[in-house]
Amino acid sequence: MKILYVTTVSVTMNFFPAHIRMLLDAGYTVELACNCEQPVNPVYAEWGCRVHHIPFSRSPFSRDNLAAYRALRGLLVDGGYDIVHTHTPNASAMVRLACRNLRKTGPRVFYTAHGFHFFKGGPRKNWLLYYPVEKLCARWTDVLITINTEDYALARRKMKAGQVVYIPGVGLDLEKYSCPDTRAAKRQEFGIPADAYVLLTVGELNANKNQATVIRALARLHDPSVHYVLAGRGENEDALRRLADELGVAEQVHLLGYRPDVPEIYPAADVYLCPSFREGLNVSIMEAMSSGLPLLCSDIRGNRDLVSVPEGGLLVPPGDPAAWQKAICDLRGRGICISNQNRVREFGQQIVIDRLKEIYRVIE
Repeated sequence: MKILYVTTVSVTMNFFPAHIRMLLDAGYTVELACNCEQPVNPVYAEWGCRVHHIPFSRSPFSRDNLAAYRALRGLLVDGGYDIVHTHTPNASAMVRLACRNLRKTGPRVFYTAHGFHFFKGGPRKNWLLYYPVEKLCARWTDVLITINTEDYALARRKMKAGQVVYIPGVGLDLEKYSCPDTRAAKRQEFGIPADAYVLLTVGELNANKNQATVIRALARLHDPSVHYVLAGRGENEDALRRLADELGVAEQVHLLGYRPDVPEIYPAADVYLCPSFREGLNVSIMEAMSSGLPLLCSDIRGNRDLVSVPEGGLLVPPGDPAAWQKAICDLRGRGICISNQNRVREFGQQIVIDRLKEIYRVIE
């Protein structure tokens, strides 16, 4: 059996080595298709997976999408695939449209929705733009996979896919985040006092991730012993630096950029923060849980699946700096959170892999 894995951009393929290894070990041939402007994880070439560059854009309004659709359709016509497993909204809409036109002889379509762009309390424009497209494309989807309970319930009610199933995320390698104690060494490296109260966020620096609200909350605290560490890079990096400087907390905000040593950074923190406006099922929250950190997260879909209040942490409105200020104070002194380490096992890699195996076996 021949399978094509599709994502809009190459970086998303970093979530799937364990999935693709499982398929290869089961005897399937696996190829990849994505925008390869950024290098694809070299492990796939080592495993013999052919990679196809398709000029997808993250924006549904980009002119590049027409060329991407033509290239994708040509690949699907000539590729002889039995299954196309697609991820991310823009690429997945094109995949399902192209496969619809090949329905009699074309591949079966699996679509993993990593958090619909429409959700309870979400922007009206997202419902107007993304919901009709997803509802229509679901009719051309053999298996629709959701990764949080809110999306699963909505898809069961509203989407007419062949099957709608729930899998608890992409699967976390639990052993990877059982690191030796690096607390003192990392704090020294970042120039943070040993006795500081350290908040940590890992992820892209963009408007949706909403790190600016935490910086505003930090400024409201007027407490120089509280430090905020951000591991990641993105379009908002300069804006966040300026905001911290304008609010007088530049010495307490540490923008680390891209870090290959993220598992070693979690033990240096006291609380993990995810202030996003929208998430599917955030992997960095699970990483922090595995590291034993208490959580302070925005009260949104996906995060509610992960944060057990109050034993595991707190949920607060994403856009309210005063609420974040209070919650930061309330969580001070929590210490290692064993309940999070126990709960995150439900989202472990092997559980997800076993569930995917069941789905693929059904269609053999």
